[in-house]
Amino acid sequence: MDKFVTLTAVAAPIDMDNVDNDQVIPARLMRKPRGDGGYGRYLFHDLRFNADGGEKPDFVLNRPAYRGAKIIVASHNYACGSSRIGAVYAHYDFGIRAVIATSFGDVFFNNCFKNGILPVRLPAAVTAELRRQLRARPGATLTVDLERQTVTDTAGARHEFSVDSFARRCLLGGLSDIALTLEREKEILAFEERHRRSFSWLPLQR
Repeated sequence: MDKFVTLTAVAAPIDMDNVDNDQVIPARLMRKPRGDGGYGRYLFHDLRFNADGGEKPDFVLNRPAYRGAKIIVASHNYACGSSRIGAVYAHYDFGIRAVIATSFGDVFFNNCFKNGILPVRLPAAVTAELRRQLRARPGATLTVDLERQTVTDTAGARHEFSVDSFARRCLLGGLSDIALTLEREKEILAFEERHRRSFSWLPLQR
């Protein structure tokens, strides 16, 4: 998993409340393999594309200034509804590394930390102001600093957020669940050796 320490990048405003996971990635596309460019092409598929595959020019991620966005600033209850890991994959494969919102769907929020994306909760007044700034200056950047737990807006103001200490450590270190387990590899191997000596009469497991 990629480390997340500090990110300064173009941010895209999404003003809709209650963006659900079927808008993030329609269920019918979850059957597609993640290879060949990943799920990024499916992020907000039905909002980004017409039935003939052409882009909808009014959708924010189709506008030239926001095409390279790595940060999304949303509103209330982002990525809610039916749980699907593909919603996180779609963001990650598109290039999104941080999502700022007032609130999130719980499953999406927790899955972000396990897949190299930082979800940031900020008060409604702050997220609304961030989106206003980004609409006023298309292509503007924000800075998200996980070490200091701050978001710096386009005017240079810093907004503090808090993250669970364990999730923060994992993102800062780029530690997946497997990598966390391997941090204790010596202890695990020592335990297995003691177990084999203590129960030498047990058949070996293959």
